[in-house]
Amino acid sequence: MKKTVVIALAAVLIVAIGVGVYFATRKPVEDRPAADTELTVYNWFDYIDPEVLNLFTEQTGIKVNYVNFTQNEDMYAKLEAGAGTYDVVFPSEYMIERLIKEERLEELNLENIPNLANVLDNLRDPSYDPGNAHSVPYMWGTLGILYNTEKVSEPITSWRCLFDEQYKGQVFMMNSLRDTIGLGLKTLGYSMNTRSADELREACDLLVKQKQDGMVAGNFVDETKDKMVAGEAALAVIYSGDALYAMEKNDKLAYAVPEEGSNIWVDGMCIPKGTQHKEAAETFINFMCQPEIAQMNMDYIYYSSPIKQVVENLDEEQAANGALNPPQDVIARCEYYNDISDAMDLYEGIWMEIRMAR
Repeated sequence: MKKTVVIALAAVLIVAIGVGVYFATRKPVEDRPAADTELTVYNWFDYIDPEVLNLFTEQTGIKVNYVNFTQNEDMYAKLEAGAGTYDVVFPSEYMIERLIKEERLEELNLENIPNLANVLDNLRDPSYDPGNAHSVPYMWGTLGILYNTEKVSEPITSWRCLFDEQYKGQVFMMNSLRDTIGLGLKTLGYSMNTRSADELREACDLLVKQKQDGMVAGNFVDETKDKMVAGEAALAVIYSGDALYAMEKNDKLAYAVPEEGSNIWVDGMCIPKGTQHKEAAETFINFMCQPEIAQMNMDYIYYSSPIKQVVENLDEEQAANGALNPPQDVIARCEYYNDISDAMDLYEGIWMEIRMAR
C-alpha cells in the first residue's frame, strides 16, 4: 500500500494532471455547443473525484447536478418514478441488463464516445450489453471480506467464517439484496444467479440463522469501511475499492475473495430514456474515459479502472495488490450478476425474511 508521503506526492500529481488536462483540452466557446446545458448525473455515493466534475464543466461549459444512490435497486425505483429526471446513471451489470430488456436506456451514439477505444478489451462488448450499445464501463472490482488480522485466528479464505461462532457480534454484513443472498448461495456451492426456490431457501435459512445466532453486528454499505478502520468488527462483507480505502488507513486490515467464488462486477455509464440532453450526456461519458480523468477517479475512489492506459501505468506494488488488480485465478472463480427480474418476487421475499430475522 502507498505510504503517506507517496499519497501526498500523488495528490500533487493528480492536481497537476487535472490542470494539464484543462489547459490542453479546453475548447473555445464557439466549439462548445452544449455549453450552459445542465446534466443530472446519478451515481453511487463518493464515486467520483469532485475535481473531475469541475474540470468537465471548465472544458465543456456543461454544468453537473450530482446526486447519489447506495443500491442498484434504489436507483431503479427512482428511474421508474421519473426517468427523465436523470441524464447519466451508473448501474451495475445486472441492472444494465434489466434496463435494456425493459427499454429504459437510450442507445448510445458511439461516434460521440471515441474514448471507448481506451477500455480494456475484456470489458468491451460484454454479454449484458453486446457491442456496448447502451453502456460504457466506469469501474470494476470484486466482492469479498475485509478482516482485521488482529481479531481473526487464521487466514480468511472462505465465506463460512461469517457464520463461525468465534466471531459472534463481530461481523458486518451488506445492506444489499444481491450481495447478501449471493454470498449465502456461494457459501453453499450455488450460483449467485440461481432461480431455484430450494437453493434460495437454503441460503435464506443460513443467513437467518446467522442473525439469530447474534453473529451480525450491523448491515451497511458505505459506512462499513470507516467502521472497519475504527476497529469496530473483525470481519466485513465489502466491495474491493472500499477495502482498499480501509487498508490504506489501517494496516491491520486485509482483503480476501473467498475460495467458493464471488461476484465480479462492472459499473457502467448509461443514459436513461427520456433525457433531454443526450449529446451532452455522451460528451460526459467520453470525458470520463480519458486516461488522465480515469486516473484521477481511480486514485480518488480506490476502485479498479477499465482504462488500458491506467492499468498499464500501475506501479509494481499496485499491480501486485489483489484488491486493485485481481489475479486471473480470482477472476476465474467469480461470476457476473445476471438480471433475475423474472425471479425478483422470490428474491425480495427471501430478502425481507432475512431483514426481519431477530
